Amino acid sequence: MTKKTEIYPGDKAPEFCLPDKDGNEVCLNNFIGKWIVLYFYPRDMTNGCTLEAVYFTKAKPDFEKKGAVIMGTSPDTMESHCKFADKNDLQITLLSDPEHTTLEDYNVWQLKKMAGKEYMGVVRSTFLIDPKGIVRYVWRKVKVQGHIEEVFNALKRAQTED
Repeated sequence: MTKKTEIYPGDKAPEFCLPDKDGNEVCLNNFIGKWIVLYFYPRDMTNGCTLEAVYFTKAKPDFEKKGAVIMGTSPDTMESHCKFADKNDLQITLLSDPEHTTLEDYNVWQLKKMAGKEYMGVVRSTFLIDPKGIVRYVWRKVKVQGHIEEVFNALKRAQTED
């Protein structure tokens, strides 16, 4: 496995096609002309990931008014996403990447450490992608509290810059 390079604002967003929780193929190029909030999270049903998904769901109408779609991506299966969405009434698109292809393309599948053990996992990250498919903002090692507001404010700033 080759080391993936970091993605920075101004870079073209790596293309992807992944299944959503219902098995529909969702591809980045289907959203040309829209703003995209693409966030990566470690695992369904965990506290931080649940809070992040619930907060994004609550903010979805505000993002939609600004022409943005929200997509959460993790290595969980479609079945796990269905249970996660049903249990928490999630209204955002959840994408499944069990092979870690897109996770690696966005350089969020990395070596992590917890309790003295090393393992591969998702570094919680968010990418704001403009209607032309260019990354405008990147957040790495995201802390959930206040993050959704930060992303929304960045979306508003980016739209006034265009």
